[in-house]
Amino acid sequence: MNESIDALQLNLGGGGLMVMNVSLAVIMFGVALELQIDHFKAIFKEPKGVIAGFISQFLFLPAITYGVIWLLNPHPSFALGMMMVAACPGGNISNFFSQLAGGNTALSVSLTAIATLLAIIATPLNFTFWAGLYPPTAEILQAIRVDIYQVFQIVGLILGIPLILGMMVRHYKPALALKWTHWIKRFGIIFFGGFIVVAFSMNLEHFMDYVHLVIGLVFLHNLLALAGGYTWGKVFGLGDADCRSLAIETGIQNSGLGLLLIFTFFNALGGMALIAAWWGIWHIVAGFGMVFYWTKVVPRFKTHSNYA
Repeated sequence: MNESIDALQLNLGGGGLMVMNVSLAVIMFGVALELQIDHFKAIFKEPKGVIAGFISQFLFLPAITYGVIWLLNPHPSFALGMMMVAACPGGNISNFFSQLAGGNTALSVSLTAIATLLAIIATPLNFTFWAGLYPPTAEILQAIRVDIYQVFQIVGLILGIPLILGMMVRHYKPALALKWTHWIKRFGIIFFGGFIVVAFSMNLEHFMDYVHLVIGLVFLHNLLALAGGYTWGKVFGLGDADCRSLAIETGIQNSGLGLLLIFTFFNALGGMALIAAWWGIWHIVAGFGMVFYWTKVVPRFKTHSNYA
């Protein structure tokens, strides 16, 4: 079974990788149209939230992922997939969930901006560092011989250039940016979502054969990310709205970027791709779950507590 997981290669169809590249870049450009220089200035005025978010995303999540892998000893390609997801920045829909959940949307947007910029360097370094520490995943890296400089280039092209272009449009043509932002962002997300559905249908048999092996891993991994993000906010003495945003920024990962890197550098390695693909589905479910908990369950609990 283990060998067959890594022998399996997911099929994207002709030109599928290019479609994924373009759709991720469009989504990032749409996100950047909402970003302003003020979002970065806010970091220096009130840095605690951003520092807590940086620690949660780029230090805590990869480290706790490494700990979980040591404890559970999953199949090496599953472990590598978990490390890849943990090394990615927050997902592009995190701002949406943060707003719905009553979080600090301004902090969420600032974290998205700074995390995306830092990810150009942090994602390749985090992934190779932690994967290199764990012998079974280090063995895969050596066998595949991933070129770290190519990873930098891909991440920079997909995240960095659209981010810079989008912010330039917002700065020099704000009216145009406001006019474009909603439909470009929605088009990118719908386009990417449609692509994932098509790719999923093309690989449905493979997914159904092995998904039961990754459901528990992804659930635990995502739960620790959400809880860890909220806890780091409390450690830094942040308010509840800020803590909610940190939880979402840590638990909603850019698994699309992870899938892109897996298809580009790991030849769609079965276990890695399954972990990232299921993350992409599950973190949306978890996001809506957290929105329901914070907007429906918590207020009701507080109301009952007041009457107690």
